[in-house]
Amino acid sequence: MLLLQVDNLTNVKEFFLLGFQGSLRLRIVLFCLFFVVYCGTICGNLLIITLVSTSKNLQSPMYFFLTHLSVSDIWLATVIVPNMLYILLNNGSTLTFIRCMTQFFFFCIPEIFECFLLTVMSYDRYMAICNPLHYTSIVTSTCCVILAGTCWALGFSCAMIFSITISTLTFCGPNIIDYFFCDLVPLVEIACSDTHGIELEVIVLCTIVLFIPITIIVISYINIIVTILQFQSNISRQKAFSTCSAHLTVVIMFYSTLLTVYLFPKGGPSLNLSKILSLLYTVFTPLINPMIYSLRNKEIKKSLQEMIDKCKTIL
Repeated sequence: MLLLQVDNLTNVKEFFLLGFQGSLRLRIVLFCLFFVVYCGTICGNLLIITLVSTSKNLQSPMYFFLTHLSVSDIWLATVIVPNMLYILLNNGSTLTFIRCMTQFFFFCIPEIFECFLLTVMSYDRYMAICNPLHYTSIVTSTCCVILAGTCWALGFSCAMIFSITISTLTFCGPNIIDYFFCDLVPLVEIACSDTHGIELEVIVLCTIVLFIPITIIVISYINIIVTILQFQSNISRQKAFSTCSAHLTVVIMFYSTLLTVYLFPKGGPSLNLSKILSLLYTVFTPLINPMIYSLRNKEIKKSLQEMIDKCKTIL
């Protein structure tokens, strides 16, 4: 059993993350899987950022927001995956209290940012489909910068509130966390002090970070669907649905796992199930996002082909 490192007040000074326990062969397989996923995540999202930055065909608000989503995905994966790979190799890892709180803070920023950005992207789709005549005059480049900046500011602010609250909890033992990163639910479960305050705070912040954005997204897509069904041309309907389907897929996948893990931590999924669900939005979603947005997007495919042709010409 790992010995607790405590100070005079019996506060834990470090945590031991178990990660994914198992045989050496299983851990090697998981290491290879997550390493490949991480490399794919970095390459895929960097490709999206490069294409949008260099292609004249991808200079619309939708792609501007997509680059910010890619930055967020790279950020999130980099905060989680490298340390998780280290944990797999060593069958566990020790993190000091400060490092644990730091990881939690930098994990919260892209997660919360993505909640708000997906809402902004749904508003962008609503304006493009339901108010096409006023779209260019309302969703300007200045407006996009302000909206993206607001999402980042909200991400930093809410992450700071969460982190400060978590750091005020008392951890007097045990210091073993059956998880692969310092997250809210496992930290609250091992805290010795009263957690009713932070549970109330989670409900309030979930309302701001989850329910308000979800409500806006649902209202936006109800209006979008009603508008699309009024189109006379089947081709126009298919094009509009195709434009929205990628975003809607990401929204459903992202919010469903977040709601399951954070809104119903008690009496909801077990910790093992929470670990698996957490893998979806911390490891696999950042990989899947660029795939979803690019596979059915003709403009991105066209820009990618142009980039490949330019590279062939240079070589």
